[in-house]
Amino acid sequence: MNHMNEDLLTIAGKQYASRLLVGSGKYKDLEQTRAATLAAGAQIITVAIRRVNIGQDPHAPNLLDVVPPSEFTILPNTAGCYTAQDAVYTLQLARELLNGHKLVKLEVLGDEKTLFPNMPETLVAAKELVKDGFDVMVYCSDDPIQARMLEDIGCVAVMPLASLIGSGMGILNPWNLSLIIEQANVPVLVDAGVGTASDAAIAMELGCDGVLMNTAIAAARDPVRMARAMRLAVEAGRDAYLAGRMPRRFAASPSSPMAGRVA
Repeated sequence: MNHMNEDLLTIAGKQYASRLLVGSGKYKDLEQTRAATLAAGAQIITVAIRRVNIGQDPHAPNLLDVVPPSEFTILPNTAGCYTAQDAVYTLQLARELLNGHKLVKLEVLGDEKTLFPNMPETLVAAKELVKDGFDVMVYCSDDPIQARMLEDIGCVAVMPLASLIGSGMGILNPWNLSLIIEQANVPVLVDAGVGTASDAAIAMELGCDGVLMNTAIAAARDPVRMARAMRLAVEAGRDAYLAGRMPRRFAASPSSPMAGRVA
């Protein structure tokens, strides 16, 4: 019996079988973008509206030709926005380009060096977008208080960073993530900082509802193979979390029973 089929991720009322969300940037070409996306088994693909053509330029290659909205849920994001106003405008443009599409990923960055979220601007943008009818998934710092504020505003998912965007440093503060997961009533997805499969598995073992990544796959030597590894890691981590790990013990405990043993 396959438990994976019953264990669905629900975001803004829609169910997804895959808990791995992927980005669409940094690949060598659109063909590789599609191949890696398929290998990842991802159903939600995030797209940087300011950097990627999804119809803004009718004369350039269109990402939607290789990851069409008929096959995938497109998640427009505000990468490259440093103010709430820019982010809101960018997502309103995305909604027009995608025929009234409501599910979006908000990120308001604090500076170009760290790409750390600017939380005061993020909160302002989140309020405005929720009021405007968007379903907002939101990139945020791994601060339990900020995460709760975003949930209270009405965001449909909170997405704390594991470490800096594109750093591949993995989960630097599992304790903060655990605090966020414990209190949240909406999905918590690790966004940013995953470097390899074990990072994704750890995020899922902690109880995250999903993982979003781009660079870890796109910058791998073999992106398609890494995409497959990430899919398996997310599934394994989720299964381990649902199975409930054995308690940690400080002393050895033999796997085989000792009673009745032949001397």
